[in-house]
Amino acid sequence: MSALDHTIVRLGGAGLLAAALTIALTACGTSPATSGAAQETTEAASAEPSGSGGEADAASVTAANVTSGGAIDATDLFTERDLTQVADTTDATHLTLTSGEDVRITEEGVYVIGGDVTDVTVTVNVADTEKVQLVLDGASISNEDAPAICVISADKVFVTTVEGTTNVLEVTGAFVDDGGTGADAAIFSKDDLVLNGQGTLVVTSTDNGVSSHDDLTITGGTYVVSATSDALEAHDSIRIADGSFDITAGKDGLHAENDDDDTLGYVYVCGGTFDIAASDDGIRATTILQIDGGSLSIEAQEALEATYVQVNGGDIDISASDDGINATSKSASMGTPIIEITGGDVTITMAAGDTDALDANGDLIVSGGTIDISAQFAFDFDGSSSFTGGTIRVNGEEVTSIANSMMMGGDRGMGGPMGGGAPEGGPMGAQG
Repeated sequence: MSALDHTIVRLGGAGLLAAALTIALTACGTSPATSGAAQETTEAASAEPSGSGGEADAASVTAANVTSGGAIDATDLFTERDLTQVADTTDATHLTLTSGEDVRITEEGVYVIGGDVTDVTVTVNVADTEKVQLVLDGASISNEDAPAICVISADKVFVTTVEGTTNVLEVTGAFVDDGGTGADAAIFSKDDLVLNGQGTLVVTSTDNGVSSHDDLTITGGTYVVSATSDALEAHDSIRIADGSFDITAGKDGLHAENDDDDTLGYVYVCGGTFDIAASDDGIRATTILQIDGGSLSIEAQEALEATYVQVNGGDIDISASDDGINATSKSASMGTPIIEITGGDVTITMAAGDTDALDANGDLIVSGGTIDISAQFAFDFDGSSSFTGGTIRVNGEEVTSIANSMMMGGDRGMGGPMGGGAPEGGPMGAQG
C-alpha cells in the first residue's frame, strides 16, 4: 500500500421468461438489428448531463440504435453521458500522481489524471447521489497488492481515456484487503462503473481485471485486459455498446453473477470488437446473455453460457473445448434454459470428444441468422427444438431440421448429418 494518503476535495463547479425476470435495458450498436427478436428500433438514450457541465459534442457520442424487442427490453440501458467519449473538462481538477501517495476523491466532479507511478491507489468515496469522472491522460499505475482505482461509494464513476493516450493499471502481487472493501481487481467498484473514451487502457491483474458490484458499462475505447481470474466482472450486469477488447482470462472473459439475487447477473452486447481467450467461459451470465451486434472471436472451454442465451445479430466466431453455446440453469427464477438464435453469423468449431456446439439443458430455437458448425455433436437439447428460419450447416452440409446428436434428451433423434447428428462414421451417444 502507499506510504502517504492525500485527500483531494473538489471545490465548486421472446418475452419467454418475462414472468420470471423483468429487466428494462437498452440495445444499441452501429446499426439496428434487422431480424428476429430485435426489430423495433428507436434513436434514444436516457438523459444525463455530460461531463461536469455544458453540452456534449455530437461527434464524440457513440451512435446508439436502441431496440426493445429482444429477451431484454433494452430501452433505457445507456445514458447520454455513458455514450459520450470525450469528457467535459471545463471545470476539471488536474492531478499529477506521485509514487507512494494515494489520492482520495471525496467530492463530485471531473478529475484529469496523469503520471507514471508505483504504489498509488485512486480512491473515490463520495455520496451515493454523486458522480465522479476520472479522465486518464497518460496515467500509469503499478501496485503490488491494491487496486489502481478503488470506488468505495458513488452513484456512478466514469473512467474515460483521452484520445491518443495509453494508460496502464497493473497489480503484480496478492491483493491485501484494506478496511474490509474486498477489493480484488485493478479497477474495483462497489457501485456503477462506466468505461469509455477514445484512448487505450491496459489492465493487468493477479485476480480480476475490472470489477463492479453493480453495473459495468462500456461504450468506447480500446482495452487490453489480462487477469488470472475474470477479466471483466460485475454483480448486476455487464453492458457493452462499443469498444475494442483484447482479453486473456484465467477464468472467464466476461462474468456477471450476483450471489444474493439470481434475477440479476446479465450480459448485453450490441457492439464492439472482441478477441477473448479464456481458460473457462468466454462470456458467462447468470440470467440472460444477449448479443445484438459486434464482432466476437472467442476461444474457451465454453464460449457463451447463461440460463437464456439469445443471439440477434453480430459476427461470432467460437472455438471451444466443451460447449460452444450452453444454456443451463444458473438462475432458479428463470425457468427453462433456452438457446435462441434469431440473426447474426455464428461459426462454431468444436474440439474432438464429448463436446457439443449448441447445448441447451432446455429448448433450442433457431429462427434466423447463419450458423456454421464443425463438430462431432452439433446439437444437444433436453427440451424441444424449433427451426423456422435462417441457415444451418453442419460439417459443410446444410441441414433442414434440428435433431439431437445424442442418445438421450429431447426427441431422442440420432440423425445423420442432415439431422444435425455426428458425421458419417462418427461416434454417437456421447453425453452433454
